[in-house]
Order: sequence, then C-alpha cells, then structure tokens
Amino acid sequence: MMRSLFSGVAGLKVHQTRMDVIGNNIANVNTTSYKSQSMVFSDLLYQTTQAASGANAATGRGGINARQIGLGAKTGAISTAIATQGSAQSTNNPWDVMITGDAFFVVSNGSQNFFTRDGSFTVDGAGNLVMSSTGYTVMGWQVDPQTGDIYPDTVSALKVMQEDNLTYPPESTTQAYMSGIVDKYDSALSSTKGRVVTLSFFDQQGYSYTAKFSIHSLGSAGQYYVQLDDILNEDGKSLVEEFGLSNINEIATFGSQQTVTQTSLFQLLETATYEPGANGAQGTYSMKYVPANILDGYATNQLVNAASDVKLVEADGTTDLADGKQIGVGDEVKVAGTVKLSKKELQAENFNLIYAPVKTTNPDGSETTEYHYFGTDKDGNTIQLPDAPTDAAGLEQWKTALEKSFPGVDVTSIKVNSDGSVDMGFAQTFKATKAGTYNAKENYFKGDNITALEAYGLKDTDDTKYDIQSVAPDGQAQITKTFTYTGNKLVYDTEKGLFDYIGSPENDSAILNFNASATSRQGEVIDLTRFTNIDIDFSLSKNYTNGGTSTAGMLAGDKGGNNIGTGRKPGEMTGIEIAQDGKITAYYDNSCSKLLGQIAVANFANASGLSKQGDNLYSATANSGEFDGIGNDITENDGYMTSGVLEMSNVDLSQEFTEMITTQRGFQANSRIITTSDSLLEELVNLKR
Repeated sequence: MMRSLFSGVAGLKVHQTRMDVIGNNIANVNTTSYKSQSMVFSDLLYQTTQAASGANAATGRGGINARQIGLGAKTGAISTAIATQGSAQSTNNPWDVMITGDAFFVVSNGSQNFFTRDGSFTVDGAGNLVMSSTGYTVMGWQVDPQTGDIYPDTVSALKVMQEDNLTYPPESTTQAYMSGIVDKYDSALSSTKGRVVTLSFFDQQGYSYTAKFSIHSLGSAGQYYVQLDDILNEDGKSLVEEFGLSNINEIATFGSQQTVTQTSLFQLLETATYEPGANGAQGTYSMKYVPANILDGYATNQLVNAASDVKLVEADGTTDLADGKQIGVGDEVKVAGTVKLSKKELQAENFNLIYAPVKTTNPDGSETTEYHYFGTDKDGNTIQLPDAPTDAAGLEQWKTALEKSFPGVDVTSIKVNSDGSVDMGFAQTFKATKAGTYNAKENYFKGDNITALEAYGLKDTDDTKYDIQSVAPDGQAQITKTFTYTGNKLVYDTEKGLFDYIGSPENDSAILNFNASATSRQGEVIDLTRFTNIDIDFSLSKNYTNGGTSTAGMLAGDKGGNNIGTGRKPGEMTGIEIAQDGKITAYYDNSCSKLLGQIAVANFANASGLSKQGDNLYSATANSGEFDGIGNDITENDGYMTSGVLEMSNVDLSQEFTEMITTQRGFQANSRIITTSDSLLEELVNLKR
C-alpha cells in the first residue's frame, strides 16, 4: 500500500481535530469569561530509506543527505488564550464581578477548590456567596473579630448574608464636643435660664436622648459656667418626670457644686420707688401702680380703651382727683373721659343699638326705605332714635339708650353727627383692689411698702442669696449675690477670646457622668446602666463678638470629625458593595458600614497550564503550578475587580471563520491525497488486465 494514503488519513484526522476546536470556540462565543483555544500542527514520523553520509576526504567524494519520507501530520498543541482579557458586559447586578488582570476566583464544591473567571455570583439561602451556575461557594478571607480588619488565612466560604450581618448593633455615645461662639454681650448668658445648648446622644440600646445644658455668665470677663438642666427622651419627655425623680442630678451629674460671690450695682424696677430715710436711716421702698393696676375692670373697659382722654376725678365728676389722696381697698374712684363712637361701633352687639331699615309709604303709593338707629327708652321700650338731633328731647333719648348699653356709665355730654357717629362724654366708677396714695402729677398710685429685694426684682432662693451693701439716694444699690451651681466653670483667654479650660486648668473636656441607678419617689429602683459616660470637649468654642448672639452648640463624636464615639441606633442593611480589591462592605440605615470579608484570588505561574473542567471551571495541574490554599489580594499584581460587570468570551469570530476556511481547505486537500493515491493503485491493479 502507498504511504501517501496514510499521510492523507493523518491529515484528515488532524484537520478534523482543528475543526472541533474551532467549533467549540464558536459555540462558546457568548459564554461568560470563556477563553478561546487554538491548535497547531506538527509533522508525524519519518521513514528513512537511506541514512545520511559525510564527505570522504581520501576519495574526494562528497556527503549525501538522508532520504526520509514523512508519514503525515499530527496535533502539535492545543493552547488556551487564557491571558487575553474578554470585553466587559454591564449587568448592574452588584453580585456580578469581573476580574481585570491574570487572576482567578477561587470556588469550592465542598471538597475541592476550583478556579474560574466567571464572576456571575449570587447569595444562597444560607447566606453564602456562590456561583449562580453551579452553586459552588466563593472563597475568600474572613474579618478578624478583634480588629475588624481582613485576616489573610486559608480561604474559606464567604458567608456575607449570615444573620449577624443583616443588622448593625447600636452603640452608646461616648464623646461629644462644643463649638461656636459664646458672645459676652448675649443677654441670655445673664438670664435665669442662661444660653441653652443641647446634645443628642444614644444609650447602649440605641435609644436617642437630648441633654439640655445652659451657659451662664459668672460676671467676670471670659468666665462662665455650664450646667446640666435636663435630659429628654425621644418623645421630648423629661427623664426626671418619666422616672418619678426629684431632679436631674439623680440621673447624671456634670461637674461639682460651686459657690460664687459677686458684688455689683442694681437699678430699681421701673415700677418701684425709694425714699431715703432721714439722717442716714434706712429708706423705704414701695411700688407704683397705674390706674389699670389698682382699679378693677379699668384695663378691659371698652369706653376707657376707646377714649381719647381719661382722668381720675372727684365725686363731682369734673374736678381732678386730689394729689396725695389716700385710696383704700374697696374704695370707689370715678373716671371721666370723652370718646367718639363710629357708626360701625354703635352697630356692634355690645352697644345694644339696632341699625334697621324703616319703610315709608309716599303719597304716590311708592315705598321709601331708610335706615335708623333703634334703642331703649327709660321704661325699657324700643324706640327709633332721631337722626342728628339738636333738641334736648332727642339728645335725652340717645343718652338714655347709651346708658342702658353701658350699665354704670353716666353720659355727661352727647352729640349725634350727621354721619351717624356720636361724640360722648362719660363718667364711670371703679373699685380699688389695692391701697395707695394718688400722685396727680404722674398719674400713678404709690402702694404699700415692699421689701428691698422686691424693689430690685430679686428673690432669695435655696441656691441664691442677696445682701444689700449700700443704697444711693436715687435708689441704685450695691448688692452682693451669693449663689451655688452644679456644673463646670468655662474660662476663655480674655485677650484672644480662645478657649482656656473647662472645670479646672489644663482640662479641655468635662464628663457627663451617669449614675448606675436611681430611686423614684415611690421607692422604685431605676437601672441606669444602659447609659455611658460622655466626654464633652469644649476646646473648639470661642469667646468672640457675634452681634450679641451666641452660636455655641454641641455635637456627638470626636472634635476631629472622625465619627469616633458618636453612638448610633440599630441599623438595617440597605446595600452591599464589592470594592476593587474584592472587599465586601455592607451599608446600614444608621449611616454605618461593616466589612464582611474579601474575595481572594489565585495566581499561577503558567495559567495556560490549567485544566478545563467544564462549567467555566479550571483545576490546577503540574504544569500550571499549585494553589497554596491562601491566595492573594488581587491588587498585589496590579489587578482589580469591577462590580456590576461580567467578563465576556474572548472568542474572535473573524479569526475563527478565517481559520475555519483554511481548515476546510486543508481537509479538502488531504482528501485529494487519498483519492489520488487510490487512482494510482487503480492503475497498478489495471496492469494485470
């Protein structure tokens, strides 16, 4: 038989194999992360019919080459283009991950590790990150519970959605700071309540509270004190009230009790008077009252409020009330005045005047409608009041009607104008509710004597005592105030306005210290261990001018803005992100995040040496290099991961179709070897004929 027949058969086989490779590539043109293969040929065995011989110098004969006849072709190698990156396909699925670089994901079927470039992952019912196609678990590194950082170790399954990761635990507030301006001209700093500042914080269970502090002036430049006033729950209710306690210091304390003594000048109240005693004797203090303060009903009387001029008069109704006249409780005082009542006011309900239509029949039988006032006469009958009367009878009717509208009022004069308005003089008697002496010139009553402290608007309390040192003839007094407070002294540099210390020199912060328990007024023990002490830093506050308004405020957390010690409520998971280095981070609705693990990758010295296992999986071989069981951080070799993207197949259809053409032609040519050899054999057989 002819050797060419077998060469053709070998050629057909090897081209068939190449076609199989091309067909597999085209079939996987849309397979995620598929790596195309290519095949090369090598020649098969050679039959040597004559060996080569060298030149003979003695005889002068030259050498000849060996005579070898080839026996066809074979598969030289089938290579995988594993290092060629496929194009990116966006999926917007956060669990889809694409590797850029030469690394491989590590996945496991529970007993063996495999390697893949297919990053189409999902989460199974147990919370494991798995391949969506096979369910093989994605392997990586876990988080060190002590440090919260990734601990590179032997790869294990990433349980990203396990129960502990679905929520973020609450944390109590441990740090806070005050910033802003404390303006020394802020009037609130000298008031009883002080300048209020609040701090929102959390307890260990994640409940939110608001601590109310107040800043008070100590009367010296740059010196103030800060005290705790109350703590409110999430509903705005005081914990003192909620727990049935007596004061906030049973729950928490801020600073210690301090006693302060100050001496300063005080002015009399505007309503107080002072009369120095003779020959240096102690003077007397009294209050002065305007008529509205001492006459019952005066302040709310409609005629008095509407009158253009009102004065107190003697019983005759015309003579001004005598200067220095004594008025006792229950005494009657007459008030006189004039008032102009408009048409609209006269129609109001309390005047009891009716403005109603009156129909008149004319001589021609038609009717004319006019509006007139109706009032009540002295007998209680309703009568029509005359329009703009000038006669005594008409004016008397108006006077009677108006006096019935205002019981107790004497109408001393009246004029009804053509526009329907009325000019009226009146007098009314009021009873005094306080005793006093009338000062006609200044129109006020000087009442009974009062204490010195009352004259200056001061009052001794359990925490504050006043001592009058001296009083000037005009009533200005030098008074010493001794008071105690529980809080922390806040001091600023008077030259620069910068913070100096809080509580005691060298201290930048003060502690809001919670008690372990408290006992209610009913004897119930209240557990307060869920609260954690809070260190409040004051060093960012300033003692600058700000138009008389302080802007100081408190915020939870460290003053450096690192979100340390802020505290938080419990959080529910709102999303997950896979970073470029493969770290998986969960985000929660309490503004927190948590590292769940890191996807580790495998790198091989000869990735082309990996063995394909189907399902987009590879396994290590002796020629690829072994996996060390730990893996690498993908960024160590300049690679990275992209979430929401998958790697597409790297098959180049144009190249595959071109190779398909050359393969087809090669197959045809080899088939011609067989047919031609057959023809030669046929000729040989035909020699016998």
